[in-house]
Amino acid sequence: MRPGNVDTRCMYVRVVGRAARDAFGTDEDGAADRLGVGGRDGVGGRDGVGGRDGGGSVRDGLAGITERVRAARALLDRPLTSYYVIVGITTLLLCLGLVMVLSTASVTDLIYGESAYHDFEWQLAGSAVGLPIMWLAARSSPRLFRAAAYPLIAVSIIGLALTIIPGVAHTQNGASRWIAIGPVTFQPSELAKLALAIWGADLLARKEKLGMLADWRHMLIPLLPGTGLLAMLVMAGNDVGTTLILLVVFLALLWIAGTPARVFAALLILMGLVLLLLIVTAGYRSARITDFLHPQSTGATGSTNWQANQGKYALGSGGLFGVGLGGSREKWGWLPESTSDFIFAIIGEEFGLVGTLCVTALYGGLAFAGLRVARRAPDAFSRLASAAITAWIVVQAMVNIGAVIGVLPITGIPLPLVSKGLSSVLVTMTGLGMLMSFARREPGASQALAAHGPSMGGRALSWLRRGG
Repeated sequence: MRPGNVDTRCMYVRVVGRAARDAFGTDEDGAADRLGVGGRDGVGGRDGVGGRDGGGSVRDGLAGITERVRAARALLDRPLTSYYVIVGITTLLLCLGLVMVLSTASVTDLIYGESAYHDFEWQLAGSAVGLPIMWLAARSSPRLFRAAAYPLIAVSIIGLALTIIPGVAHTQNGASRWIAIGPVTFQPSELAKLALAIWGADLLARKEKLGMLADWRHMLIPLLPGTGLLAMLVMAGNDVGTTLILLVVFLALLWIAGTPARVFAALLILMGLVLLLLIVTAGYRSARITDFLHPQSTGATGSTNWQANQGKYALGSGGLFGVGLGGSREKWGWLPESTSDFIFAIIGEEFGLVGTLCVTALYGGLAFAGLRVARRAPDAFSRLASAAITAWIVVQAMVNIGAVIGVLPITGIPLPLVSKGLSSVLVTMTGLGMLMSFARREPGASQALAAHGPSMGGRALSWLRRGG
């Protein structure tokens, strides 16, 4: 090792931080020990002959690891880290979703006499429509989102009300959760998640600016009645899973707003009692909970436990690396809802344990980036909305995955960006576009973007203008 290299490394340590230097000793002493020249015991280093002993080698290794950790932390502390992590994870999950819908839905399409690419084409069209919406949202101002808060909540309430009108709602599998707009069916409960996150964040931000959040009652009114109205309309369509996600968004808003612990605990108890009442008053929900708590009560072909057992068979048959893309056997009519609620089981069968861990890690990375955006947000609305959107998407993924692997009861909610569903993909991409917008407004992010020059889209537009 040349002395010049040592000097460069020492300069890097001094730039990273004084605390790290103090923790590991003086740079010059460390360099001397590593070189074996001029050490503490004389010219020859510690053992007096210019070589390095075993302790020095261990310290060298620890110092190298420490430097790599500091470099990684410095990389994560860059202003645009959150933005690029969200963009990268969104892209990967969208691509995975398209591949899995093509692999899984082609079977059900053939069973129903459709083209093998029917559902894939719809999913691809939804993603194609969602990309420009997400791009526009990522480059829009939070003031635009706040202006859209009340229209979004109004459209959600009207749409949910239409789903309980006979003859207007579109019924599927015995549930009336969709409305038909020409050849397209839309699920208003998906829009309600985003609407509640934006409306609740705007409401609490206004009250914080006025200094009204010191009283916990101002935190709950009118946020609690508004959430209750949305939840009741969603429950009219027997959708407990979406109701749970709405409550998660509500609790995330209150947590970030600083609700007192006793009030937060009381709300958790109240919501738990309401959910318990909803479960015991419906026979099929009680049966699901019974089968979850006592899975041995019905066999693999039991009417209520069939889906859960087949999902576990799919995961188990995938092994470590899976049977290969397109090689799933469970999707051939054995696993119900394999294209939506239980698509994670098909991922486990075709890509194995490694594939499921990678998908789980992607949602974990999204949680890290979203909470980082919320922590570094420059204003109250961005902080509240970032936390609510992150909680909605990540908790929904956790509930879906937990139901597939058998640690949570089956709730019937899709895996964000991966499951088949036009409404879910469009609304989730819009929410992630808003999250990207908040990430672009972190401290130092605008300066970093300006230093990078115009984006690819901006360069393409300039070329078009130049050509015209």
